[in-house]
Amino acid sequence: MRILILLVGLVMAGCASQPEATLWRFDNLDRIGGVAAHGDGAPEIIATEAGPAIRFDGIKDALFVDQHPLAGAARFTAEAIFRPEGGPVEQRWMHLAEIDPTTGKETSARFLFEIRVVGSGWYLDAFTTGTGYRQALMAPDKLHPLGRWYRVAMSYDGTLFRSYVDGELQSEAAIAFAPQGAGRSAFGSRFNRVDHFRGAVFEARFTRRALQPQEFVTMPDGLK
Repeated sequence: MRILILLVGLVMAGCASQPEATLWRFDNLDRIGGVAAHGDGAPEIIATEAGPAIRFDGIKDALFVDQHPLAGAARFTAEAIFRPEGGPVEQRWMHLAEIDPTTGKETSARFLFEIRVVGSGWYLDAFTTGTGYRQALMAPDKLHPLGRWYRVAMSYDGTLFRSYVDGELQSEAAIAFAPQGAGRSAFGSRFNRVDHFRGAVFEARFTRRALQPQEFVTMPDGLK
């Protein structure tokens, strides 16, 4: 019994140590949010009036981070400030992947932010999948102009999976979400280095609850 109590205490302590929100600033190529990062191709630091950001060329650039920031979360909000600049129709610019600790390979569990480029505009594709659930949120009728900064978000409140652009709901669906395990993240492409993103990422925030739109990150002064 004493061993069981100790184990329960350790688990609770581990859960308590997880911060409710994790902010990642894309201001260098070696560490993102204090976590080791590894570049592929030649992603570059660019200057903005709000501070540095990382730009990807849409051909070969990617950045891999050694953490899945929403591992273990039963409810969540993933947000980012990014600037799409055109390019191919399908582009994956954020990929949070669960990694099998035995094989070191990706499982089926993941979160994705993608865009679909249509002419001079784009629409958001937010996606999550895992054991017992698989859901893409797309709104092709909600096109946004290329070449400017946007705030995007996806959230899950225990019932509904939702996606947003600049605080405006894009799509929603009921899913039976289950928390994902530890892993890593990719920005600028898929993990297998295809579907590259042309544009820039300023920051991302990961919260272990479903935020309301009024709680989303605000656009820094100078980004437009």
